[in-house]
Amino acid sequence: MTTFSLRFLSQIRLSTLLQTGAFLLFLAGCYLGLMQGAENLGYNWQWNRVTRYLIKSSTDGWQFGPLLQGLWLTLGITFVSLCLSMTIGLMSALMRLSSSPMARGISLVYLELIRNTPLLIQIFIIYFVFAPILDLGRFTSAIVALSLFEGAYATEIIRAGILAIPAGQWEASSSLGMSRGKSYRYIILPQALRQMIPPLTSQGISLVKDSALVSTIAIYDLTMQGQQIIAETFLSFEIWFVVAAIYLIVTMLLSILVKYFEYRLVEYEN
Repeated sequence: MTTFSLRFLSQIRLSTLLQTGAFLLFLAGCYLGLMQGAENLGYNWQWNRVTRYLIKSSTDGWQFGPLLQGLWLTLGITFVSLCLSMTIGLMSALMRLSSSPMARGISLVYLELIRNTPLLIQIFIIYFVFAPILDLGRFTSAIVALSLFEGAYATEIIRAGILAIPAGQWEASSSLGMSRGKSYRYIILPQALRQMIPPLTSQGISLVKDSALVSTIAIYDLTMQGQQIIAETFLSFEIWFVVAAIYLIVTMLLSILVKYFEYRLVEYEN
């Protein structure tokens, strides 16, 4: 190695160490500040009581506690809503790009209506207004609200990905005698997928966090379970920190999983 290379590597290592040290100092400062604040409030930390709400032992063996039970419900709602929102987003994006004025109008009204109103209000309207008319349960109402909300944002992501494809790809598919549907299926969407993955990943992560709002209609997801435990035990700090940590772990794992699939997609294309 040359002297320049060694110097460059040493600078990188020094920079990494300094950044890591600064981050650790920041975490230590946050921790000390939190401890001091809790002490000023006279709060008595009781972390030993939290474990039973994650995993508990019974005569039938080990079982999931309320928090992990709520997590499974949250993941179920998120998975179904994610699949539906991607479907809604794709259909709405294709309608926005279609030559039909009616299709474009319907898609535009849907986008403006959903994106310009709060998700919480949408959940309330669907659950308290449309659910009794359509005989929908809490779980279904939550999925419909989340799917419509996230689908509106997925629409613009998908549309932008499609518009980013060069016009020459459309001309090439037309010269091969492909219909518009086949052009989308075999030429346009596979190429647009690479550009859509990062923003769609962000929307998926947002969906995990937005699902916490379904607790407002008495669905015992992770957030609602946390609220119930706090109401019974007054372990406010401990439970909310654990709930936040669970959401953080889930979103980080989702990010890592999507990065892996993105890497495999690029590797496959190369």
